[in-house]
Amino acid sequence: MAVIQHKRPDHLLGLQAPRRPSRDCPSDYLTMADHHRPTTPDRASRSSFSSIRENEGTLTQDFTHTKVSSYLGTEEAIDDPEPARVAHTFNMIQTQLQPPVTHPQSRLLGYWSPADSFQGWKQIQVRGKLASKSFGDLQILNNVWTTPSKPKARKKGGLYKPGESPLERLPTEILTSIISLLAVDVPPNGIARRNVDLMSLLLTSRTAHVATLSTLYRNITIPHSRIFRKFLAHLAHHPSLGTIVRRLDFCHFNPSQLFSTAAERLQARNLTPETLLQCLELTPHLQEFLAQEYLDDDLSADVLRKLLFGMPRLRALDFCGCTSAKFKEAFSSIVSPDWPKELSIRRLSLHKCLTLPSSVFEALLPRLPKLTHLDVAGTRITDAALWSIPTTTRLTHLNLAKCKLLSAQGVIEFLRNHPAAQELVFLSLATDARTNQLFDSHEVTNLLPVLPHTLKSLSLKGAKMDSAHHVELLRSLTKHLEELAIGRCFKLTDVNRLFVPDQDEDVEMQIDWVPQTLKYLDLSDLWGSELDLPFLFGKECAILNNFSEPLEVVEIAEDVFKRVSKSLPALQRIGWRTSECGSRGWMVRHGGDIAAKINAGNAVRDDRRRGWKMGADSWGMRKIPVARAEVGGMYGSFMFGRKL
Repeated sequence: MAVIQHKRPDHLLGLQAPRRPSRDCPSDYLTMADHHRPTTPDRASRSSFSSIRENEGTLTQDFTHTKVSSYLGTEEAIDDPEPARVAHTFNMIQTQLQPPVTHPQSRLLGYWSPADSFQGWKQIQVRGKLASKSFGDLQILNNVWTTPSKPKARKKGGLYKPGESPLERLPTEILTSIISLLAVDVPPNGIARRNVDLMSLLLTSRTAHVATLSTLYRNITIPHSRIFRKFLAHLAHHPSLGTIVRRLDFCHFNPSQLFSTAAERLQARNLTPETLLQCLELTPHLQEFLAQEYLDDDLSADVLRKLLFGMPRLRALDFCGCTSAKFKEAFSSIVSPDWPKELSIRRLSLHKCLTLPSSVFEALLPRLPKLTHLDVAGTRITDAALWSIPTTTRLTHLNLAKCKLLSAQGVIEFLRNHPAAQELVFLSLATDARTNQLFDSHEVTNLLPVLPHTLKSLSLKGAKMDSAHHVELLRSLTKHLEELAIGRCFKLTDVNRLFVPDQDEDVEMQIDWVPQTLKYLDLSDLWGSELDLPFLFGKECAILNNFSEPLEVVEIAEDVFKRVSKSLPALQRIGWRTSECGSRGWMVRHGGDIAAKINAGNAVRDDRRRGWKMGADSWGMRKIPVARAEVGGMYGSFMFGRKL
């Protein structure tokens, strides 16, 4: 039997994982590959290294997380398939019925002995499961039980001339947008298929080839150093492909996946400061560079200088968790008054860059006139650096969590008077009350009235709050906020007043009551007995009742979560469940009543996506994303799995 082999184009890097047929996969499924596009694997199965990955199911606050890299032992997923294996694959796909040798017209012998309706032992139910593997064993022997369908005769020439089909005549921008819907940003787990549809489109036509190349190379995700080395070698051989790259994403990078020690990694020299700099030279139109703590030793002074001053189109820069001594020394060494007056960065994340000196922020922030996203949580930013942000800046996202060198009065004045803070959508002023307090009760009273009405997410975790003065101020904020983190010293009865009017109010005020818009409520500052569970589950409390809709998620402290987990039946009876990820725990509404309303046509399903969440589905993120992408890898861990 002749074996048909397709040659892979030279421009395909070897980055994509070819799908190998499973021994358990029915042959009739494989023979349908020419007629139907295989369904994309469930995204929930593609977990990323170490870390946290949002589970895109029907329920909110669902995550997958693992302590082991999903790339461990999957080198064959990134290498080209062996010729023998490719031949075996096509041999399985082209299996034909073998009639009896002695009497070709007989239906009594040969492979026709089972009934016509028999589809193989694979379909036999064993205790409710398809547990038999006999069909797969027969498939390897090139035997099938069904008569192969005759291929339809194809018309010569087709309906359209090359390049004249309606799809090919679409504008390039529209065609690229359509093809990009097939792309998979998050790397696959094991040998799962990735971008198999895009690989096929490359061979369709010249027009589809160009549009597909743009999708394949626009956003590059690097899971480990060998992939980076292949990518760099390919760009060096085809420099024109480097002009397509807009994003370099290292948030899934696992430095120990291929090598057990740092010495082995250094000896391999796949990803080094020199090779990283070479990669940046070959991608002149880069717009987003996403690094993380496992890459900090490779961020040399030359690399940082190239990112800040040598890439005029760069818009997003993320150094999340970079704290090594080499990173600190490299960043400190390039600080100079000779810097350009303006830099192109618009979205900057130095989240948990604990070791950077204050001089870095005082030199960097004044040179960002178009900044919209700033995450400096846990850093040594000062009041002077914060006020040095240009007045032309219009911040929408600002994370100042656990910035111990900031003063409460300086932050309040910045939010009240600085033009950059008048259009904020996301604001985090959270602190860990066990170690630091930024706002006391009096300062919270001064803070709440100056907050902009554009806010959708506000975190006051760690602040000292007073129920006598702050309930009314918070009530006005809950009419436009979707996320709210309450500080300490607040009672649960005070929190309940945010959802229902007071009984002593007159009738007109109760009639004119405007419902709150909260989707997420953080009560993790109520420790131990401060969170009155009997009241929370009682009828007088509106937080867990239907009246609190659209509230979906309530975050609670770790010790409280353990107590709630012991009463799961009671929680489920009122329509809620528990969910946890890393060191955080939530109570999540089942949504049964909402689902009933949707089925009845009285409500619209909320997919939980918001423009200001930049691709995240879950509520309560603690790190600001700087790129619109699926949440996963180390970024997922910093967003949803870790404490402040």
